[in-house]
Order: sequence, then structure tokens, then C-alpha cells
Amino acid sequence: MWAPRHGATCTAPGRDPRILVMESTPISAPLDAPIPGHWSVRQGRDAYLAENGFPLADYDAARTPASLLGVKFSVPNTPAHRRAIMQHDLHHVATGYGTDPAGEGEISAWEARSGMEPLDLYVRGLVLTGVMMGLAVAPWRTLRAWRVSSTARGLFAHRDEDYEALLSLSVGELRARLGVPAEGLALRPRKLHSTAPK
Repeated sequence: MWAPRHGATCTAPGRDPRILVMESTPISAPLDAPIPGHWSVRQGRDAYLAENGFPLADYDAARTPASLLGVKFSVPNTPAHRRAIMQHDLHHVATGYGTDPAGEGEISAWEARSGMEPLDLYVRGLVLTGVMMGLAVAPWRTLRAWRVSSTARGLFAHRDEDYEALLSLSVGELRARLGVPAEGLALRPRKLHSTAPK
């Protein structure tokens, strides 16, 4: 639900910093299995963005598109929101939860329980809205995500974590760091939001 859309600044020397590009050629991951643990987090993130049709440039936009139950709108992309959405995307990569309303409910419940302390009220409100939506559309899945996150360590609590360093980890290493099982947490294939590319 609270999945507004993304991007990261281009780091290539001599490149115009206003032009944002994927930092690797995205490869696709089958939706019926978690993103492979041997992939780099960067590969996993890029595959996640590509399968959802989320432009990398949205990480740096003033406003980012979002949708709730098929209704499109945009939200302000404050610095706190920008950092949180980049971390949120890595949570999707690690857990395997989808971006349909049920999947966003699951990831929001997992994030709420695994630590929201450093988030500002705006971003906390987005996460809690996702939990409420999940309870409305997939209550058992949302409650399971809450339950399995009891020992998780989400990225929100790590304000000073170097995002580029996270991208260089393997997905398996990220899962271990977050307290997520090697195979991820999702029990069913990832479903995508209603406006994802077909």
C-alpha cells in the first residue's frame, strides 16, 4: 500500500546527476519463488522495481506516485520518506511479500513490529495505514506477518546504514542481517499491484 515509487542517484563519474538510471540491467525473478539468496541486493532491488514498473528516478522526485485499492495519488517525498521507501523496497526483496494490497499489508505489519522508532509521524502513518489496509483485505496474512516479525530487525532502526553497502550484500546476507529465514517469509507467490506491467 504505502509503496510510493523510487529511485537512487546516479553515481557514474562524468554522468549528468539529473539523469537517473538503473545501476544494473534488471533481471527478472519468477513470482512463484522468493528472490534468490545468491543475487546481490542491487539485483534484487532492480528486479523488484522492474516487475512493479517503479522507476528508479522516483526515489528523488518531489512527490511519488502511490495507490490505495486502485486509486492513484501522490505523496510528498520528504527526506525521511525517501530513506524509508528505499529501505521499504529492500524489505520487500528480503521477505518476498508482494505489492498487491495483501502483500503491502504483510510488509507494513512486518515493518511496524520490526521497528519504527526513528521514523517521523508522516512515515509512521503510512506504515500504519498499510497495516490497517492489510487487516481489512487479508487479516490472517497480516497477523502472521506481525507474528513472524517478533525477532526481525528492520532497516528503519538503522539510520546510519550505508544504502550502497546494503546493495552490495547478497540477498541471503540481507535476510540474515534482518532476521529473515534464508527462503524469505512469504508463503505464497508474490502478487503485484494493479498497475504493475503485465
